[in-house]
Amino acid sequence: MTGEPARVRQMWHLMEPLHAVLYYAPAAFEEAAALGYDTEGRWASYFAWRAAPLGAAGADEVVRTFHSFAPRVVDRHVPAGWAVADPDAVLAVRLRAVDRTYRALFGDRVEGAGFAEAAALARRAAEAAAPGVPGGLGAANSALPWPDAPHLTLWQAATVLREHRGDGHIAALTGAGLDPVESLVSFAAVGAAAPEVFASRGWSAEEWGAARLRLQERGLLAADGTATDAGRELRAKVELRTDGEAAAPWRALGEAGRERLVQLLGEPWLEVIGSGLLPSENTLGIGKV
Repeated sequence: MTGEPARVRQMWHLMEPLHAVLYYAPAAFEEAAALGYDTEGRWASYFAWRAAPLGAAGADEVVRTFHSFAPRVVDRHVPAGWAVADPDAVLAVRLRAVDRTYRALFGDRVEGAGFAEAAALARRAAEAAAPGVPGGLGAANSALPWPDAPHLTLWQAATVLREHRGDGHIAALTGAGLDPVESLVSFAAVGAAAPEVFASRGWSAEEWGAARLRLQERGLLAADGTATDAGRELRAKVELRTDGEAAAPWRALGEAGRERLVQLLGEPWLEVIGSGLLPSENTLGIGKV
């Protein structure tokens, strides 16, 4: 893959860990517990952190905008999570959790010129993503006020950009005729991650197996669960359409701005990856697609 799609995907690979560390950082779990969320597992706080920009969303809205989760998993946490803390409170504490996490990872450098420059560039890109898909997570995050601190601005920009891309990805999957569980099965089939990694999304063995059969009937999966040539071609088209949907922010930033952001974020990216906080294999296929 070359040209604009390759550059757009490079920026996703670069920005995603800077966003996703929130869902795994000890400080974030501590802040979630202080709000009253059960932190024995990661999902109660995950759904609160990620869904709060939508307001007091119901389960159906979260199922739609998150796309990959079995409804029963969402039902356990939404809307019950808003009885623990309302979305505005969650959003305020979310930034505090990011502040603590970034300071633990990067120390005093969050106050430095490099983070300030990276934040300004990332914000320019993120503002070009708005409004995104109406009702999507990208638009919801775009509508939030920008924090004052540069490192928090950087995180919020990374969040807008990843959710903007995610909204486009859902549109691409839907356009390819893939429902949520079929999306995961077909992604596993091209080697994005092992099927066991997707178990966290809550689909039963019966639902996973039924999706495999549907994809086999379409000629997209072989009997052993791996993708056929047609299945690989379909997933490649999905990823290319996703890159196209996510391209506008990076066009707006321009090649020089994008390259400067890559330069500024290279070291922080390595530190996040090297921290051990993020799983080595993930449901997004980072490093695999």
